[in-house]
Amino acid sequence: MIELVLFDLDDTLFAHRGAVEAGILAHRVAHGLLGDDLAEFARWNELEEVHYHRYLTGELDFLEQRRERVRGFVEPHGITIADADADAWFERYLAEYRLAWRLHDDALPALDELGARGIRTGIITNGDIVFQSSKIEGLGLADRFEHVVASGSVGVAKPDARIFHLACDLFGVPPETAAYVGDRLETDAVGAASAGLTGVWLARTPPTDEQRRRAGDAGARVIRLLSELRDVV
Repeated sequence: MIELVLFDLDDTLFAHRGAVEAGILAHRVAHGLLGDDLAEFARWNELEEVHYHRYLTGELDFLEQRRERVRGFVEPHGITIADADADAWFERYLAEYRLAWRLHDDALPALDELGARGIRTGIITNGDIVFQSSKIEGLGLADRFEHVVASGSVGVAKPDARIFHLACDLFGVPPETAAYVGDRLETDAVGAASAGLTGVWLARTPPTDEQRRRAGDAGARVIRLLSELRDVV
């Protein structure tokens, strides 16, 4: 019986990708960085994936990964940028990003339903606790979760089993009574299932047959909307 549901934050509860696109578009326009919108979004997203992973593995610190993302983004426009200017550039982008913060439409109803059923909730996020907590507070979620576990504070990141076990220990429950819900198949659902939790992949875009097979082989469940959690928990 599941007594605890743990959530990923970005692109699971929080519409991170939409906020990124709105933020980078507004920031590009303000700086006259013209170009194909889809290509620019794709490059910014790719830079986030590459350099955030370097942060998670300890190759870069949190500030350095931001600077590398800025440098990679402006370089095709013929711009080289010093550390202080990169920091200022990213802060101006963040201001636009924050203006676009919102929850996915199915987030609050799912949390309300779990609360009504007496199921405890928490968050495990790969990121910096200060920055991720600012999102949680800004989105009005601060009172929704008993605990928030961030990789930047505990020294291990998903899909490492230790971060899932640490969260379960914090709540005082065995892994087999907990579920973890996230938008990444391997990092979230397969990682959680491998750690002994019920791994749930939130596939907001239609998964391929191969992805469904991978989830099934790992013992993870697949849902398309958070409302479908009632069929799992």
